[in-house]
Amino acid sequence: MSNPVKITVFRWAGAWGPFRVKIPCGECSLTKDIIQDCVDTDLAAINVDLEMRDWLTEWWKPLPKGGWHAPIVLVNDRMVSQGAALNRGVLTQSVIEAAVRDLPIRGNHVFGKATCPHCVNAKAYLEEAGVSHTYHDVVKDPRSLYEMLARVKPIIGPKTPVTVPQIWIDGRYVGGAAELKEILGLSDVQPNPDRGQCSLSPAR
Repeated sequence: MSNPVKITVFRWAGAWGPFRVKIPCGECSLTKDIIQDCVDTDLAAINVDLEMRDWLTEWWKPLPKGGWHAPIVLVNDRMVSQGAALNRGVLTQSVIEAAVRDLPIRGNHVFGKATCPHCVNAKAYLEEAGVSHTYHDVVKDPRSLYEMLARVKPIIGPKTPVTVPQIWIDGRYVGGAAELKEILGLSDVQPNPDRGQCSLSPAR
C-alpha cells in the first residue's frame, strides 16, 4: 500500500497565552465537510490521512509554507488554500498529484475524450489486438484528468501541451494512437503529422 497523502487543516480555533478563539469559523467547518466528502467520493481508494489542528495554538507552524489566514489547508506540507472555504477541485488535483508520485501506473490505460477520433482509434486498435485496458474519460471524470496530467507532465515537460489520447501499456508510457498502432504491430500504419492525438481544448 502507498504512503498516505497527508491533508492538514489549521482551523480558526485554539488559544495562545491570554487569547482564545471564542467564535467558531463557518468557513473552517465548511472546509472540513468539503474535504470529508471529497475523500469519500472524488478520492475514494486513495490512502488519505486528515489531520485537524487549531491555528491559534500552533500559528507559527504553517507560516513557513505561506499559511497565515485560517482555514489553511496543506497537502503533504504544501499549502493549497487559505482564508476561504476550500475549492474541492483544487484539493482533488493536489491529492491526486501527491498520490501519483508514490504510485506507479500498472496495466493498460487510455486517457481520452469522446469527441477525439484518435481516442476512438486507440480503443479500436487495442480491441483488434485483443488487449484489455481501462479507458479514462478526462472530460467526464475530473479524477482521470488530474491523474493524466500528473503522470504525463513529468514525461513530456511542463511547456509541452497535453493532448489525448495518452496511453500506457503494461505500465510503460506509449504516447498517442499512432505510437500505439506501431507497438501493436498493426498493418498499414500511415504517417500522421499530429501523431494521432487531439488537443484537450475545443477547436477554434
